[in-house]
Amino acid sequence: MPPVFAHGRLRLYLLKLLDEAPRHGYEIIRLLEERFQGLYAPSAGTVYPRLAKLEAEGLVTHATEGGRKVYSITDAGRTELAGRGGELADLELEIRESVSELAAEIRDDVRGAAGKLRSEMRAAASENRRADAGIGDSDAWRTAKEEMRRAKEEWKEQARRAKDESRRAREDAQNARRQAKEAHERAREEVQRIARQVQEQVQGHFTRGDWPAGVRDGMSELTSQLGNLARGTTAWPPFVKPDPASADADPDWAKDTADSGDPARDLERLLDRLRDDVRDAARDHGVTAAQLAEARRHLSSAAAHILALLRGA
Repeated sequence: MPPVFAHGRLRLYLLKLLDEAPRHGYEIIRLLEERFQGLYAPSAGTVYPRLAKLEAEGLVTHATEGGRKVYSITDAGRTELAGRGGELADLELEIRESVSELAAEIRDDVRGAAGKLRSEMRAAASENRRADAGIGDSDAWRTAKEEMRRAKEEWKEQARRAKDESRRAREDAQNARRQAKEAHERAREEVQRIARQVQEQVQGHFTRGDWPAGVRDGMSELTSQLGNLARGTTAWPPFVKPDPASADADPDWAKDTADSGDPARDLERLLDRLRDDVRDAARDHGVTAAQLAEARRHLSSAAAHILALLRGA
């Protein structure tokens, strides 16, 4: 490929670029690449020595900005550029012709490479066809086809088993969700049944005028149920009045029937003891999220019954 710039022409074009605006060396290289549409870019070893020579001749000067040399044309450089206007016009025409020649050479190279690649691909395909024809009836080819068939059948069987496993897993998950829902419904019904029985017991005491005993028995039952939750008991026994003969039937504070003569004070003392027992059970046995939810239901039910009892009194 012939040189892009004839002798002395790059020097002239550098003066033209600097006459347009002050520029640093990298910007000059980038502009030259743009003028040649990316087909040619001079190296730094080509541009910077010529800039230094132009500066030595007094045609350009430079200033340092941000660590870079920014070159500017001098009056002497403009004078030389003005005196070579016709040569500069010829240079612009030469650049356009050089771009066309470079593009044509690149197209020819690409066409040649593409043609060579197509020829090689056709030759390879022909060779493969000849090889296939030669082994089509051989024992090795038949063995290979049989292996491929068996592999395909095995893959199908594995896919079928995976599909069956996935179906069974979905069915198991559905059964588990259904059982959990049923267990939740049973638990909710049991809570409601216990709440009704506690309410009936407290209301019976209230009817007989013995409301302290009603509050005490209701809170005792509540404590017993909370204790079952803290110990992880999942099945709740039907509500019955605690057996006094059993050491664990009632907490100690529920057995204390001594009255101080101040019912409000006695009720406050019962609530304090209930709080202490529940807190000790939770500390000793731990509390799960499910137990907390059930305890909240018990407390809500007992609070509603006791408040109704006290407000009715």
